[in-house]
Amino acid sequence: MKTLAQLFSWKDYKWGAWALICLYLSLVSGVIIGLQYDYATPFYSTTSIDLLVPYGEYFRSLHFFSSQFFFLLCCIHMVAVYKKSERYDALTWIQLTTNLPIIVLLLFTGYVLRGDSTGAAAGMIAENIIQTIPLAGSFLNELFFSISSTGLRKIYLHHVIGLDLLLLITALSHIRLYRVKLNDYQMVLAGVLLFSMFIPAPLEPDHSGTTYISGPWFFLGLQELLRYIHPFIAGVMTPLLFVITLFFSLPGYKHSRRLLFLGGGWLFLYCILTIIAWNR
Repeated sequence: MKTLAQLFSWKDYKWGAWALICLYLSLVSGVIIGLQYDYATPFYSTTSIDLLVPYGEYFRSLHFFSSQFFFLLCCIHMVAVYKKSERYDALTWIQLTTNLPIIVLLLFTGYVLRGDSTGAAAGMIAENIIQTIPLAGSFLNELFFSISSTGLRKIYLHHVIGLDLLLLITALSHIRLYRVKLNDYQMVLAGVLLFSMFIPAPLEPDHSGTTYISGPWFFLGLQELLRYIHPFIAGVMTPLLFVITLFFSLPGYKHSRRLLFLGGGWLFLYCILTIIAWNR
């Protein structure tokens, strides 16, 4: 029999399977929303989905929250199984950890596609940041953003096709390890469905006289950092430092412990910046 400590051990929960349930809900609701969405008129399209499409507000909330839960559960899953990752080689580990920045980009592009004040500000900031990259900035902006010249067309294509395919390529071999049956996770499924029923997805129209617009919650620390240092260092080098640290923190690697401390320190400082930005 399991001891009391084992029964309440957070590492014993099936975080990866829960994350997959949220991913499936996000994909299904995303298809429903995508059929009603028009990137040429993003804010009007989003409000029309909420007000005119039958159950549109619910499916938008389901897509929003299931995507957020998917990311958070993936992070918890990674921490919970970190010690078990020693069996992976370096290439497989990098491939798996690449999923996290891809998911963040999917969340970010979803915010931008709302077309509200938060999304518009986030898209403008991202476009300005990427153009600060020496030599390749303009090319990368034309490839991924160019919002000021082409609107949200490229953002939309990356959100519904490019980033999804990239996530599938990097995660498919790992997802195959899990055989998730919905009947086995009815509580998780019901929890996400009910949460999305009672909590509407955010939508923030422009307010006259507003001088400060907060970005997505995971973007706040970076937004705060942009107030103090050059956009290239704050918006490119700082996130890249964490990603590189993550890539080389494979368990068993001779410098993994130091890199974990570095990554933990990065997260701690980023949380402080996020709290500061949240309270502005």
